[in-house]
Amino acid sequence: MTPPENPQEDAPIEVLFALLPDSLALDWAGPAEALRIANQALQAQGLPPRFVLRFVGPCTDQVSSVGLRLTGIEALPATLHKPTWLVLVGLPGKGISTTSEPLQALLHWLRGLRLIDHQLELITVCAGSVLAAHAGLLARRHVTTHHQHLEELQAVEPSCHVVANRVFVEDAPVYSSAGVTTGIDLMLHRIACTCGEAIAAQVAQTMVVAMRRGPQDPELSPFLSYRNHLHPALHRVQDAIGSQPSTVGRWTPWLRWRARRHAI
Repeated sequence: MTPPENPQEDAPIEVLFALLPDSLALDWAGPAEALRIANQALQAQGLPPRFVLRFVGPCTDQVSSVGLRLTGIEALPATLHKPTWLVLVGLPGKGISTTSEPLQALLHWLRGLRLIDHQLELITVCAGSVLAAHAGLLARRHVTTHHQHLEELQAVEPSCHVVANRVFVEDAPVYSSAGVTTGIDLMLHRIACTCGEAIAAQVAQTMVVAMRRGPQDPELSPFLSYRNHLHPALHRVQDAIGSQPSTVGRWTPWLRWRARRHAI
């Protein structure tokens, strides 16, 4: 399947969210809400909506990762609109099993696609990149995924360049994000590139996204690092330093003393 050539730059963009049974709800709901709000912001300015959202998959009736039953999902289309963004999302667990019949059907459909800049572009959230790798769509691409799936992604597609600890990575026509909330960051970035920074800022404000993360930001927050211990006093110190970094010098002698006495 190849999309038509020479799409108009201002043509509505069809965004296909390809869903499987157990698809992670926030992986698709967060980016979809960002696009809905972008359309709303455009219409408030007297402009036409830019994005047409469609939810497709091999099963018309399925249950999401949180147990919500989804119905009315469209069949995987035989032809594609131009331009199209295809969104692949993750599944629960630390590994992706490709043995299920629905997943096999999705992979078969994906293998018939040809990605082309501004015509058919791929967006992956979390382990959606692993699905894309199984379909042969990531050869020699720079991509990222959730930190639990980095080794798996490299094993599935050895020729791709796996970028660790990154919120999202651009290698057009492939755009990959680390997972869950980073799908919102990536979609805000794509909205900014398509509709302008002002619209993206309105979307972020409406969604109460305190700070938009970019392609150079790490996936793993420094505020969550080094918390794999159980000492409540250290947790309180870490919280104090995180809220007021200027106080780090005050706590340094105490931390060194604790380390010497208890080998924390």
